[in-house]
Amino acid sequence: MNEEQLTKQHTAKERYEKLREKREQYLDRARECSELTIPALIPEDGFSHTSELYTPFQSVGARGVNNLASKLLLLLLPPNSPFFRLSVSGKAKEQLGEQKELTAEVEKSLQRIEKEVQNKIEELALRTSVFEAIKHLIVGGNVLTYLPKNGHMKVFPLTQFVCTRDSEGELLEIVIKESITPLSLDVDVRAQVISDPDYKEDEECELYTHIYKLDTNKFYICQEVHGIKIPGSIGTFAADALPYQCLRMVRVDGEDYGRGYVEEFLGDLKSLEGLSQALVESAAASSKVVFMIRPNSVTKKRDLALTRNGDIITGSRDDVTVLQTDKQYDLRVVQESIRALEDRMSFAFLLHTAIQRDAERVTAQEIRFMAEQLETSMGGIYSLLSLEFQLPLVKILMKRMSQSKEIPSLPKGTVKPTIITGIEALGRGNDLQKLREFIAEFVNLAQVNPQIVQQLNPNDLIKRIATGLGIETDGLIKSEEQMQAEMMAQQDQMMQEQMMGAATDAAAKSVPNIANNITKGMMNGRPSGN
Repeated sequence: MNEEQLTKQHTAKERYEKLREKREQYLDRARECSELTIPALIPEDGFSHTSELYTPFQSVGARGVNNLASKLLLLLLPPNSPFFRLSVSGKAKEQLGEQKELTAEVEKSLQRIEKEVQNKIEELALRTSVFEAIKHLIVGGNVLTYLPKNGHMKVFPLTQFVCTRDSEGELLEIVIKESITPLSLDVDVRAQVISDPDYKEDEECELYTHIYKLDTNKFYICQEVHGIKIPGSIGTFAADALPYQCLRMVRVDGEDYGRGYVEEFLGDLKSLEGLSQALVESAAASSKVVFMIRPNSVTKKRDLALTRNGDIITGSRDDVTVLQTDKQYDLRVVQESIRALEDRMSFAFLLHTAIQRDAERVTAQEIRFMAEQLETSMGGIYSLLSLEFQLPLVKILMKRMSQSKEIPSLPKGTVKPTIITGIEALGRGNDLQKLREFIAEFVNLAQVNPQIVQQLNPNDLIKRIATGLGIETDGLIKSEEQMQAEMMAQQDQMMQEQMMGAATDAAAKSVPNIANNITKGMMNGRPSGN
C-alpha cells in the first residue's frame, strides 16, 4: 500500500483504533505485571491524579525492577567510555590494510569521533529518559522513544502507541496517540479544530502521529488533529535517521509486540503477593489482644477496661484469660515459603549479589562482570537492546552531528559503528585488555628469544595504548618530526663538540712546539763569552 492509498483510505485515528485490538492482550499482561511491581507505571484506562492505585503487599517486585533497570542503564549508556566503536569497512579497509603504518592514526581519529558522540549523549542528558524506558521494557515489554532535534528524549508507554512488524520483526508502521491543548497548535490548524462540531471547549485534543514505511530506506510521517493534517509535520525520514525507536524486551517471532521480563516470573510474583498478604493479615489478627472474662465472675469487665497501670481492683486472676489464635506454626510455614520465593526473585532480578561497588566511578572490570551476569541471567536480552536501541541511537547522533559540522563528514560506506555486547561490552577498553595480554605474552617470548623485541614497533604500541585508555596524545607524545629535529640537533651539537675538541687538542699539541722553538731561538741568539 503506497502513501496516497493509505492517506485516502484511513486517517491516523482510524488506523490507531484498528490496530489497538491486536495490542490489548499485550497491554492486559503488562498491566498485570505493573500492578505487582510498580502500579503507576502502566495504570488502567481512565487513570488520573485523583485515582487510587493498588498497593502491593511486597516490595520485591519494585526493588527488582529498579535494580535491573539501573544495571541495564549502566551498560547501555556507560558513563566512563563509549558503548560503541567505529571501524573502517569496505574498500577503505582494504586500502588501510595496504598501509598498515596508518592504522594507529586512523584509530586515533575514530576515537576522537567516538568521544564527541559520547559528549553529545552527556549533553542531551539521555539517562533519565532511558531509565524510564528500561523500566517499561522490563515490566511491559514494549516502549517507544522519540529523540527530537531540540530538547530531551520523550518516552511513550504501551498505552499510547500501536505498531506493526513484518515476519522478520522489522518495523512497518507506528501510530502514536497524545493529548494536547489547542493553544499549542498553529493558528490555522487551531481555527479548523475549533470550527469542528465535535470540538468541546476546555478539552484537550487528540494528536495522532502516523509513521509508516514507504520502502526499504524511507519512512513517511504525518501528524493529525481531528482528522486535519498539520502541514509542518508532513515529511520523510531515512531508515537510519528515524528518531522514533520502537523497543522490545523479549522478542517473539511473528508478533508485533514484545514480552516483558516480569511476565516470565509472574507466577512467583503472584504467589509472593498472596502469601505476603496472608502473612500481613494473619500477623495483624494475631497481634490483636482480646481479654475474656468468665460469666458470673467476681471480676467486672468495666473495672478491667478502665483500670490503669498500678491500679487496684477487686477480682480473681482465674476469671481473666487472653484469646490467642495459636497460628505460630502456620505463620512459620508462610514465612519460609515467602523466603524461598524472595530468593528466587532475587536471582531473577540480580538482587542476590553486589555486582557494582557504591562508588562514583565504576571500573571496566566491574562493567565486564555485570555484562556477563546479565547475559547469563537474561538469555541475550541485552544483545537485543543493543541492536534495537544502541545502534540506531549512534547512527542518528552521528548523522545529525555530521550535518551540523560537529564531527567530520565521513564518506559513505567507509566507517560503520559497531555495538559490542555481553562480556565484550567495553569497546576500546576491551581492546586495551587484549593488548595488555599480548604484551605479557610478548615479554615471555622475549625472554626465550631476545631478538624478537626488534619486531615490535614501540611508537605504534604507545598510540594504541593511549587510544584504548581514551587519552589524547597531542602534546603528550612526541611526533616523528619532533624526534627527527631533536636527533639532528643532537648530531649538530655532537659535531660542534668534536670540532671544538679537535681544535683544543691541536692547540695543546702546538704549545710545546712553540715553546721549544722559542727556547732554541733564544739559545741560538745568545752572545758568546769571547
